[in-house]
Amino acid sequence: MELIFKQNPWWFLDEWENEDKHIKEWKKEKYRWYPKWISKISLEPFSLNFVYGTRQTGKTTGVKLLIKKLIKANVEAKAIFYFDFEMISSLKELRKILQWYIEEKKREKIPTAYIFLDEVSSIEEWFRIVKFFIDQGSFEDDIITVLGSSTLGIIKAPERFSGRKGRGKILEILPLSFPEFIEVHGYKKKEILYNSEILKELWEKYKVTGGFPRAINQKEDAFDTLISGIVSEIYKHKKSLGISQDILASLLTKIPSPLSYYSIAQDVGISHKTVREYIEFFKDSLLLELAYWKSNGVNPRKEKKIFFRDPFILRAISFWTSTKFLESALYEGIVQEHLLRKFNEIYYFRNSFEIDCIAGDLKIEVKAGKPHRKYPRNVLILEEDDIPRFLVEEK
Repeated sequence: MELIFKQNPWWFLDEWENEDKHIKEWKKEKYRWYPKWISKISLEPFSLNFVYGTRQTGKTTGVKLLIKKLIKANVEAKAIFYFDFEMISSLKELRKILQWYIEEKKREKIPTAYIFLDEVSSIEEWFRIVKFFIDQGSFEDDIITVLGSSTLGIIKAPERFSGRKGRGKILEILPLSFPEFIEVHGYKKKEILYNSEILKELWEKYKVTGGFPRAINQKEDAFDTLISGIVSEIYKHKKSLGISQDILASLLTKIPSPLSYYSIAQDVGISHKTVREYIEFFKDSLLLELAYWKSNGVNPRKEKKIFFRDPFILRAISFWTSTKFLESALYEGIVQEHLLRKFNEIYYFRNSFEIDCIAGDLKIEVKAGKPHRKYPRNVLILEEDDIPRFLVEEK
C-alpha cells in the first residue's frame, strides 16, 4: 500500500503541503486563486459528488486546497483519503484499494470520511465497484468526491448512480470566463468598466491564454500539456488520432460559418456518421459545443455552428493540426460560450441575414469588421471593441 501512503502525506506530515506537487506549484504562480467550485462540493454525509471538466483546469489542485482547508478545520487526517487512479487499469486493483481504506476506517474508528477518487474513469466500468460498496453500506456516513476529465467516463456516470448520490452535487469545471479572468488579475468588474485601457489589455491577453491556469501564468509547456491531455482522452476512448486531427483541421477551416457533418466527411474521406460520432466525443470532452438553427423552433437537422469552448483550446487545436482559423471564429466563440454559460442554451439563425447568437431574449451578431448589411432593431451588433465590455457588463 505504498502508493496509498505516498498520496496521503497528511497522515504522517504536519507540513505536508510543502511536499505536495500541486500545492507547491500553485504557491509559486503569479496568478493563483481559490476555485469557487470548491465551496459547492457537498461535505454533508452521505454525499456522492461528481466533479468533471476539461483537463488542466485545476481540478486536482482545487481538491488539494480543499483537503488543506479540512485539516485546518480539525478534520482528523486519516479521515481524508485521496487517490489518483490514472496509473491503475484494473477493477481488481480499484476494489483492493477501496477495501483497504474501508477496513482502515473501521480500525481507526473514523465516523465520517472524506474520500477523493481522482481520474477514476481511467478504469473501465469503475462505477461497478463504487456502486457495490455504496449498496453494501460501506460509505453511508461518508462523503465521496469523484473527479475526472470531461469524457463519458464521468459525464454519464451520475446516471448510473440513480438514488445513490445522497446530498451530492454534480459540478462541471470549465476554464475561466472573461469576467472570472479579470477577477484573478485583481480587478472588480465594476472597476474595470471605467478603465478602458486595462480592460483592453486584459482582453488582448485573454484572447491568447483563455482561462487555463498554465496559459495565464505563461508556462512554456501550456500548449503541450493541453494537447497531451486531449491525445490521452482520444486513446483512452479508442478513437483514431489521425481521424481526430483531420476532423478538427477541417472544422477550423469552416468555422464560424454554419456547417454540416457531410462537408467535413467529404474533406476527410469518411462517413458523416463517423464525423457525428467524433464531434459528439469532442463535445463530451468539453472541447467544443454546437449551436443549432432556431426560428419558431429548433431544427437540429439544419447546418450547425460549432465553436471551441475557450480561446486557448482553439489555439492549441490550431497548433496541433497546423491549421489556421479566422479571427471571427475566435470572437464569435467567446461570445457564444459566454451566453451558453449564462442562459444554458445557444442557437443561431440564418435566412436572408444571419444572427450568430440567440440565447434567452438576446439576439447578437458578432462582427470582426464593420457590418455590411442592416439587421432588425432587436439584434445587437458587437464589433471586436464592444465584446470585452459586453462580457463584463451585467444586463
